[in-house]
Amino acid sequence: MSKIKTAVVGVGSLGRHHLKWLARLPQSQLIGLYDIDREKAEKYAGEYNITAFTSLEQLADKAELASIVVPTTFHYEVSRYLMERGIHCFIEKPMTSSLSQASVLQKLAAEQQVKVTVGQIERFNPAVLAFKNLNVRPSFIEAHRLAAFDPRGTDVAVVLDLMIHDIDLTLYFIKSKIADIQASAVAVVSEQADIANARLTFENGAVANLTASRISLHSMRKIRIFEKSGYYSIDLAGKQADLYRLAAGENGFDGMRLPLGKSGKHLVYKKVSDTGEDMLGLELETFLKAVVNETPVAVTIEEAAEALRVALEIERIGLNSIARMMEADAD
Repeated sequence: MSKIKTAVVGVGSLGRHHLKWLARLPQSQLIGLYDIDREKAEKYAGEYNITAFTSLEQLADKAELASIVVPTTFHYEVSRYLMERGIHCFIEKPMTSSLSQASVLQKLAAEQQVKVTVGQIERFNPAVLAFKNLNVRPSFIEAHRLAAFDPRGTDVAVVLDLMIHDIDLTLYFIKSKIADIQASAVAVVSEQADIANARLTFENGAVANLTASRISLHSMRKIRIFEKSGYYSIDLAGKQADLYRLAAGENGFDGMRLPLGKSGKHLVYKKVSDTGEDMLGLELETFLKAVVNETPVAVTIEEAAEALRVALEIERIGLNSIARMMEADAD
């Protein structure tokens, strides 16, 4: 099997997981890492018996693919440098801090003919993968993503920190352009929005209501999808889903048949359980295979840029709502 020389930029808590998987996956030959914290870099380089590069330039001279797991504010700088040198890049979400930066990376990826993907890890959740062969056409999506406060993510607002996952999934399920965005937000413990709600209306009539909070006592990552012929409840944290679909001939949807009252119709119920496969491992392996086999990536840079565009617009509207509330309190 072909192997590709890989490296990790940034070995914080998430970067260390990237190291672990790139050291294990059969398509990867992990050769090194780079981190501005030299002590940390030397520690993990020794643990994996790889090189602790002293600069991005040194990494780019040796590696063919890099996982970029640095704070969001540095995504653009690091990604652009490596892409200009022909390095395939896995960029953790969100891709960049601004649309202009995302646009530059899009053009650069095409010019340099490098593979680029963005870490929208929920695409690899077993509960989401269960929909791969289902022709789902949502009329309404409701998502709640609640988490306890973690100072590590406060370099960006809750929309870019958490909600962007559900924005990406909403765009993945609803194949239509957005016609309208409404949003509100509240800043509680940081200078950024800590709670946000958005209502997205699509040109095909579908609607999505998304809520994200990073100051909750109890965590939650759930999505409910409603369509004409079915209802789907997805527990992303539990990596499981309950699927209910109207029985209609041979639709490729197998499960327990449940009578729908006295209508003469039946619902087919199917439960999707956790497969036990690690989501990050699968995400990285999928990207490695796309590079080695020269096939399309699972999450394209264009899809990531659109999710970012929507997130930034939600954030802008939410910040305006915060400003209005502050003005009202001052009166």
